[in-house]
Amino acid sequence: MKTAIILFNLGGPDRPESVRPFLFNLFNDRAIINLPGPLRWLIARWVSGRRAPVAREIYARIGGASPILANTRAQADALEQALGPDFKCFITMRYWHPRAEAQVAAVTAWQPDRLLLVPLYPQFSSTTTASSFREWRAALLRSGLKAPVQALCCYPDQPGFVAAVAERIHGGLTQLLAGGKPPRLLFSAHGLPQKIVDAGDPYQWQVERSVAAVMAALDQPGLDHVLCYQSRVGPLQWLKPSTEAEIRRAGAEGVPLVVIPIAFVSEHSETLVELDIEYRHLAEKHGVPAYIRVPTVDALPAFIDGLATEIRRSLAGAAPICSSQGGRVCPAASTLCTFTTGG
Repeated sequence: MKTAIILFNLGGPDRPESVRPFLFNLFNDRAIINLPGPLRWLIARWVSGRRAPVAREIYARIGGASPILANTRAQADALEQALGPDFKCFITMRYWHPRAEAQVAAVTAWQPDRLLLVPLYPQFSSTTTASSFREWRAALLRSGLKAPVQALCCYPDQPGFVAAVAERIHGGLTQLLAGGKPPRLLFSAHGLPQKIVDAGDPYQWQVERSVAAVMAALDQPGLDHVLCYQSRVGPLQWLKPSTEAEIRRAGAEGVPLVVIPIAFVSEHSETLVELDIEYRHLAEKHGVPAYIRVPTVDALPAFIDGLATEIRRSLAGAAPICSSQGGRVCPAASTLCTFTTGG
């Protein structure tokens, strides 16, 4: 049975000229700016125009383009090898090429027997996974392709993902545990406005679940750690504490840092520029004794094998991969994970 795996990621500009249209696509998403279409379009046009020069400078620091597509292709290739010849991965980016419309056409040409949607966001959010699923479903329905569709919505504590993060952390810790003051693990996740979480978005507690699972896998009782949030923009109240605040606190306390990008599975501007350059400079300015940023999981075998395990589990008829904690269940379990276009 031929199975199309649709891998979702954010996307990023592939050249300097792509920065402004990429930003426009981002801010024109109602999951990001929840306003009526015409007003949202105007705001997206204005904001993308204002931010494009600064964003171009950011991408210029990493070669003028985002590496996220190349990184995602490497993950897709590794996942195809893990799954076998009856599976084919189709990369679908939310805000830049390849977008859903083009990839639906590619999937249709391949003529699969079934589709499985797999986000490269371990933790579910309405601003990431839900937005990607929504765009894909609209494009799929317009195409007329008749094939059953299933979806994984999230895997915040999937053992392979957790093991891959722990493996990365061990590499960072070996640089600091030989002597001196014990380090603090700084788990940095992309932030969200507090109002989105207050409205029921499960992202925060799923990130917390990821951190708890990784700490259990490390099995080093007493190891200092904290979860914080990066990339805040605008005047709204965002999830706290911020990564910047935690870096300043570490400097004041003289504590070395091992920084872990817990919500990203591939390198892009938020890791290569924000974490590696801007926050490292902040750490040096505030006297942090050491600043070690561990890589994302990328295509580590543990992560890829874990994802392949969840894919097989879902296709075998198991329940959607939706984490629950204290009675809370990811909303995608009953909405975005169950649609179909027929068979």
